[in-house]
Amino acid sequence: MFRKLSDKVLAAPQIQPADIAEAKTEGVTLIINNRPDDEEDTQPSGDAIAKAASDAGIDYVAIPVTHAGFSLPQVEKMQAALEGADGKALAFCRTGARSTLLWALAETHGGADPDRIEEQAAAAGYDVSPIRQIMTAFAKQ
Repeated sequence: MFRKLSDKVLAAPQIQPADIAEAKTEGVTLIINNRPDDEEDTQPSGDAIAKAASDAGIDYVAIPVTHAGFSLPQVEKMQAALEGADGKALAFCRTGARSTLLWALAETHGGADPDRIEEQAAAAGYDVSPIRQIMTAFAKQ
């Protein structure tokens, strides 16, 4: 269920509160929710995930991304969350794609090589081509 983007970051489709125990055994110390509440009737609330994470001793942050796209404040918040994590971070959304794209933007905004990030995302089964131009622009800053 969890896909490895890097040694410190995992991505996943929608998780349930019951999945927090597995995340903890994987070394996850931070859950990043990239899905807005009420996107689907059947998804658990962010509060339910946050409570399960807290009960397990795992930090939680919500950086919701709608279908409107990504903003620089979201990229910077993701970058700060990843940099502040003591262990692994698990980012999730409906399919894991938005989480992966936001991770890729945060990494390249921080100076990571876009080619390497693209390869890591592809190895996890995600395509970053929709944001590749932005990744390249961030890398050139």
